[in-house]
Amino acid sequence: MSSKRSIAFIGVGRMGANMARRLKSQGFEITAVYDSCRKTAGDLAAEIGASAPGTLAGITASADTIITVVTDDAAQIGLFAETGDSLLAGASGKTFINCATVSPAVNREIEARCERAGARSLEACMAASIPQALDGTLYLICGGKREIFDSVQDVLLPLSDEGKLLRYVGPSGQGAQVKALVNMVMNINTAGLAEGLGLAASLGLDLKTVAEVFSQTGANSRVLATDSEDMVNRDHTCFFSAAHAAKDSGIALALAREQRLNLPLAAAAKAQYDRLVAAGLGELDKSSISELTFPGRSNAPDQAAM
Repeated sequence: MSSKRSIAFIGVGRMGANMARRLKSQGFEITAVYDSCRKTAGDLAAEIGASAPGTLAGITASADTIITVVTDDAAQIGLFAETGDSLLAGASGKTFINCATVSPAVNREIEARCERAGARSLEACMAASIPQALDGTLYLICGGKREIFDSVQDVLLPLSDEGKLLRYVGPSGQGAQVKALVNMVMNINTAGLAEGLGLAASLGLDLKTVAEVFSQTGANSRVLATDSEDMVNRDHTCFFSAAHAAKDSGIALALAREQRLNLPLAAAAKAQYDRLVAAGLGELDKSSISELTFPGRSNAPDQAAM
């Protein structure tokens, strides 16, 4: 396909870079990329034939659609600062697609700031990992004004298996709410799997057999397929970090407090991921939670074993 839409990316780490590569391969013009690590942005720019402006305002000036893929609330709101260097500078007529997993309140605030600047914004929260970003099979959970969602279908479809994995869930903030719930349940399942396999190992059971039984019974879950072998082999190459698991569980728990709900399983899972972060292991994959449950592991992965 070809497209007259020009696209820029903010945040070109593992996910953002592969999304940029995907859209480039689908005929889109990727005009510019930006990252807090200038070398990361420069390397990707050279690879895909884009520029790497040194300012956020330069990114806004370079494209009519800007996709943001950053780490947390502070990073996301900082992109849309109301003073100083900001994506809002010269933003009138621009469209921002915000793919970070951040709190609903931040997404609503960004929508309001964009509207005051004459721009448009949509949240498109990603429920997938690095390979899916590259092959265009991201699960995208979108919130914002329906007309904006409809207007950027040309960008969203090639990222979400031509729309098979694309969901519009409601006004701004609701995409972030649904994504927080997805990751909350995923993190609980991952913690439960780590405890089940850890206890199985302590009992001297064959872990391959146990995992197979899990897959054929009520113990089955998606994380069984993605994480069980890594837990057993202590291979915690990062696809979704323990630090992100802790952050996203925290977003869900904040929503629960607002609703006066007690979620003890979500709180317990977050506490485990917080332990990994406190030990300086937050950049390992979420499968590293198994280091806290398997017998004979001293609550810290043997880096040489990975």
